[in-house]
Amino acid sequence: MNSENFTLSERMVSVSYVRQGSQARRGHEQLIRLLLDQGKCPEEGWSESTVELFLHELAVMDSNNFLGNCGVGEREGRVASSLVARRHYRLIHGIGRSGDIAAVQPKAAGSSLLNKLTNSVVLDVIRLSGVRSAASCFVVPMATGMSLTLCFLTLRHRRPRARHIIWPRIDQKSCFKAMVTAGFEPVVVENVLEGDELRTDVEAVERKIQELGAESVLCVHSTTSCFAPRVPDRLEELAAMCAKYDVPHIVNNAYGVQSSKCMHLIQQGARVGRIDAFVQSLDKNFMVPVGGAIIAGFNEAFIEEISKTYPGRASASPSLDVLITLLTLGASGYKKLLAERKEMYSYLAQELEALASAHGERLLHTPHNPISLAMSLDALQTRSDKAVTQLGSMLFTRQVSGARVIPLGKEQTVSGHTFRGFMSHSEAYPSPYLNAASAVGITREDVALCVKRLDKCLKTLRKEGGATAAADSTKD
Repeated sequence: MNSENFTLSERMVSVSYVRQGSQARRGHEQLIRLLLDQGKCPEEGWSESTVELFLHELAVMDSNNFLGNCGVGEREGRVASSLVARRHYRLIHGIGRSGDIAAVQPKAAGSSLLNKLTNSVVLDVIRLSGVRSAASCFVVPMATGMSLTLCFLTLRHRRPRARHIIWPRIDQKSCFKAMVTAGFEPVVVENVLEGDELRTDVEAVERKIQELGAESVLCVHSTTSCFAPRVPDRLEELAAMCAKYDVPHIVNNAYGVQSSKCMHLIQQGARVGRIDAFVQSLDKNFMVPVGGAIIAGFNEAFIEEISKTYPGRASASPSLDVLITLLTLGASGYKKLLAERKEMYSYLAQELEALASAHGERLLHTPHNPISLAMSLDALQTRSDKAVTQLGSMLFTRQVSGARVIPLGKEQTVSGHTFRGFMSHSEAYPSPYLNAASAVGITREDVALCVKRLDKCLKTLRKEGGATAAADSTKD
């Protein structure tokens, strides 16, 4: 209610009570005023009542919620189900206009304001997470792979003669298909084995630029967050090389916002060389439903150019989800989650190392990977060729999700390209292994239960392997 309505209320309810309610309302409004004034993630999280009050205030600014509105167009924000309307807080018009995802809609001032605020708050979080010189970003209602495709399609207009994208190998289908979908030919550069780690072959990337000719290279497509024993690319060296040859550089930072190391690599890469855009997933970094990503960069004009490449309006759901989440957490709450994730990484490494030792395996030494860990499965492989893949099935049926079991020698064809040793990021990694990751939101209970179930699975396979070996020796 506004001040006039509070005054009228004093006729029916005690003045002191109404004034107390008015003061409480002003407390909510003060938080909203600060958000609108600063465009930053609040330091302390908001209550659900403040968030809902704010969203309802935005919704009544959209034409579909005007009292007495008469809509005669083809897109009037009509929703058949009241449940669907409530799910979206009656913010139905989405974001953007037909020619620009960032444009303001005449029919939807509230939804447009939501879009602008979300992008501003997310940029603030990217900066506080480590990429302090990021100039611009926007939330796009597509997951990471299609968001990368959007970046490549934008570069096409700038580099019409380019046909190739140079890509240090990372065995993840969506980032490979993103290049093919955009109409370019991926040039796969194999990684270099250094100890247990798979690292960027910087010299091979440079040779490819020289062989193909810089003008025929759309960009270098590098990666930060990845599954061990693959580690983040050497971003500083790649960025400096891209600046040297005047080749664009797009970074797949899928779940890197949660890692200060990944964000530092991006910041340093932009400082010493060239990074045109970096793309990250909303669900992996902010614990919201799948379906959104953030495209960010250091040149505001280029990020705006990418946003204008997106055809048509877009769903506001990813923007709404991440804004609600960040307002609820606040900057301090998000930073607390990041600190807890780091602690759980150390705990997970400790527990996996002890378990590996107990089963004749070892924790692979991958200090440059700040999120993912890998445990060898050499001893398991020697007992049975099928035991490694069987372990993966056993973990899945025991509700251990996210753990990846990587056997030796798997081949797979993705969009016409055959990868040898697929999922291991290498044609011939020397060891089968198991992955586990310490991602934002993981708990101590998750780690303990995973290790307990993994231990039971390994013991079961050991017994089965011993029984098989004894049966075989009896036959002999």
